[in-house]
Amino acid sequence: MGIAAWREQLNSGEVSARELTDHHLARIEAVDPTIHAFLEVTADRARADADRIDAARAAGEELPPLAGVPLAIKDNLCTKGIRTTCSSRMLESFVPPYESTVTERLWNAGGVLLGKTNLDEFAMGSSTETSAFGPSRNPWDPDCVPGGSSGGSSAAVAAGEGLAALGSDTGGSIRQPASFCGVVGLKPTYGRVSRWGLVAFASSLDQVGPFATSVADAAEILQVIAGADPRDATCLKAPVPDYVAALRQPVAGLRVGLVRECFEAEGLDPEVKASVLAAAAQLEALGCDLVDVSCPRFNDGIATYYVIAPSEASANLARYDGVKYGYRAEGAGGLAEMTSRSRAEGFGDEVQRRILIGTYALSAGYVDAFYKKAQQVRTLIRRDFNRAFETVDVLLTPTSPTTAFRFGAHSDDPLAMYLADLLTIPANMAGLPAISVPCGFDSKGLPIGLQLITGVLEEERLLQVAHHYEQAAAVMASRPEAALVP
Repeated sequence: MGIAAWREQLNSGEVSARELTDHHLARIEAVDPTIHAFLEVTADRARADADRIDAARAAGEELPPLAGVPLAIKDNLCTKGIRTTCSSRMLESFVPPYESTVTERLWNAGGVLLGKTNLDEFAMGSSTETSAFGPSRNPWDPDCVPGGSSGGSSAAVAAGEGLAALGSDTGGSIRQPASFCGVVGLKPTYGRVSRWGLVAFASSLDQVGPFATSVADAAEILQVIAGADPRDATCLKAPVPDYVAALRQPVAGLRVGLVRECFEAEGLDPEVKASVLAAAAQLEALGCDLVDVSCPRFNDGIATYYVIAPSEASANLARYDGVKYGYRAEGAGGLAEMTSRSRAEGFGDEVQRRILIGTYALSAGYVDAFYKKAQQVRTLIRRDFNRAFETVDVLLTPTSPTTAFRFGAHSDDPLAMYLADLLTIPANMAGLPAISVPCGFDSKGLPIGLQLITGVLEEERLLQVAHHYEQAAAVMASRPEAALVP
């Protein structure tokens, strides 16, 4: 059931908010021991939220747009009075005294908090395997990863444990898990959504966005969370358009660019390539014009990212020193030893690896050779996109080179893991909005994702094209018989 259909049932009194909430809490109880999408389930809070909605409806009050919608929140978004751990021992006992802007807007819009979802530690990873509290599993095949870093949020939506969820995307951490789990994942333009209350990974790349089972539901969530925020200096002041109304606009005549470098990328699974090209043909059948375009530095994005993102992470995570807040090692002999031991014991291997890479890239004698050079390449990537959008309206690529891989497949090879974000990172480097939509299944029955990218603040067009494709393709109507956990 989508959000619009739920709203009709709530307004008619056919189903109460409490009934919908209890349904999802029962679903979590039934499947989450297998999926482990949630780190904390806020059942009492959820029922109280739902009861307030039902009381307001009974009193004849006008209900807000997300009234009674059960939502899951990635555990790197601060929720007042509810633990926010970033899946790290470093913040295992952290309870924020304030609410993030995006979650505050969801609660003001009537959303119901089901709980906080698992992620790769401090959002650093592509499989949710780096979580200090154990990995989440893919509902399509529990032996496979759900992607990352927002794997808990994507798995929760795919397994029916919530109508929608929030995640964060630094280099593909919404779109890649959405592709692996067969749901819709949207990364807005950098600055379209406030980052206030999002625990920082890489401040020039992080952006909050929704997971949903349909493009229409993603548009509903974005409508609520987008917009200026005086508490976030990087948040844009541009007006928020009507994203839901944009879905109804026709797509005939729009120019869709197939990025040549993506379809020639090393490691692209033939089944993924065939499925995405079939999706492009579907858009052509809807009246779009397919155009072959080149973004020569597209595949340079990953090398650039793994200099810039760790450098910013090194600066952001310097605050976790065992003094101000976070984990503190016991029995240390002095400040230097306490800081060293606190970080060694509080951070996992992947977080430590990225801190070391970033610190090295920013060190004297190397900052010009690595960090400055990476920023220059970032500018060239943005220029490639600008040139492409002079000739097309939207770009089309696979979301990920492969479908979901099995647990441990890349545990001994971090570089192979990093390549999972090869096709999603460039949109973050340029600050562009992008969406992943299911476009098929491989021979093992695992979902395949199609990525669409548009220009800055062109989420209307992005959602418009994605919605028309989704409606025409009806991918989930032909999903494999054995799909998803029971």
